[in-house]
Order: sequence, then structure tokens, then C-alpha cells
Amino acid sequence: MHRTVDRGRALALVVGVFALLVLLPAASWAQDTIPDAPGDLTVDLPADDAAAGLDVPAVPDVPDVRLSVENDEGGLSQTVVIMLLVTVGSVAPSILLLMTSFTRFVVVLSLTRQALGLQTVPPGQVLMGLALFLSIFTMGDVLSEVNEDAIQPMLAGEITQSEAVSAGYEPLRDFMLANVREDDLQLMIDLSGSDQPAEPSEVSASTLVPAYVISELRAAFLMGFVIFVPFLIIDLVVAAVLMSMGMMMLPPVFISLPLKLLLFVLVDGWVLITGSLVQSVAQV
Repeated sequence: MHRTVDRGRALALVVGVFALLVLLPAASWAQDTIPDAPGDLTVDLPADDAAAGLDVPAVPDVPDVRLSVENDEGGLSQTVVIMLLVTVGSVAPSILLLMTSFTRFVVVLSLTRQALGLQTVPPGQVLMGLALFLSIFTMGDVLSEVNEDAIQPMLAGEITQSEAVSAGYEPLRDFMLANVREDDLQLMIDLSGSDQPAEPSEVSASTLVPAYVISELRAAFLMGFVIFVPFLIIDLVVAAVLMSMGMMMLPPVFISLPLKLLLFVLVDGWVLITGSLVQSVAQV
């Protein structure tokens, strides 16, 4: 009962904070947009109304509020920029998962945690964050090129959205072509039923992206297998020793887990894994 009440209060608190975050900027924007009404506005009345003693205030003109696509400097207005950012944010997870090295990094880090025998340590959010920043570090030049060739010119109004998509895809395409396996790429070309491209740059995105993801998964599983081997040996040795001593009721994980953690710390495992991950990605 108390947990239900606490969850209800927490949900109400979250909804209230979200409403404040949404309504307060809208209220401040409306206050800044609509001018204040004049204080003393009167109009001249006919002789009959003036004799009657009527003082009718004049109605101020309603401001003409319009949505402008461009600002005074020729670039996109702030409203349009916000809409574009929201749109990019909705498709960014797909781009991050499928067209960068994030997939390889997060799979290897997750397999490392499982090899150690730890279910929730490090937390999944930590592994996701580490994989994200390793991807940004590895693909820094590619992301900078996308920003310079596509995002900034589009925000400045120099190119259209379709041109920005084409310009931003070229650096990512070169990166994927540098890391995809030829066998995986040929497999997707054969499955698509299209003609053999004369040059790698002529491969369509619908063919290149799945081939790249398959190559990343293959590389991640190979690295995960190499990481699993020493920890598997420790588990087998501990289980055999306990069995020979007749301690069958004692779970081997109670003995093997501290030994695996000690081995991982002694060899500086996180440095080895992150270094191997970064070096395994081919640069353009």
C-alpha cells in the first residue's frame, strides 16, 4: 500500500515538473511576444456619447504573430532549428546503433561483464555511456566532417535538408566501407538482387548498413570469445578442485568470482579491453 502511494506521488511529481518545464517557457515567450496594452487610451466620442459621460477605451491592435522560416540574417529561425533538432534526436539512436562503432563496443563490454560472472556490475548505464564516449572518441574526425559539411550549412540556410543528408552520409559511408568485410558486403549485394557496383562508393545505404552491422557483430563476438577463454579456464579449475575435495555443495562461483576479479585487476583488464576496442576500428 505504501509503495503504491509513493509511486503515485512520484508520478504526480514528475508530471508536475514536466508541466512546469513545458508551460513556463511558453508563458514567458507569450509575455515577450505580445506587447503590453497602453495605459490610457481613449477615443473621441460623438456629442451624444460625450454628453452622456461615457469614456470608452480604445481596443489595442492585436499583434500579427507569424512563423518565420528564416531570420533577419538569412539563416533558419530558432523555431525551425528546434524542430530540426527534435527530428534528428528521434532518428539519432538508429544512426548511432547502425552506422557507428557503438555496436561493437557495447557488445564487447557486455560480454566482458558476463565473463566475469557479474550480472549488474558495472551497471548497464555505465557500459552504454562508456561505449558512447569511446564511439565519439574513435569517430571524432568523421563526426566533425559531418558537422562541417552538412549540419552547419543546413542551419545557416546554405543547403537544403536533402542536400544535408547526402553530404552527411558520405563520411559515414567511407567509415563503414573501411570497416565492413567484403564477404558480408557481397552477401547483401547478392540478397538484394542488384547489379554488382563498379565502385564501393556506388553501394546503396540499404545494402551497406546491414552488411556493416553484421561485420561489427562478428568482430564483437570474436573479441568476446577471446575474453571468455581465461575466465572459463578459472571456472573449470575451481570446479575440478572443489569436486576432488568433495565440496559439491559449495557453488564454484563463490571461489571463482574473487579469483577472476583479482586476475582482471592485475592485468589491468579495462585498459586492455578499451585499447583493443579502439585499435580494432579502422580509420578512414
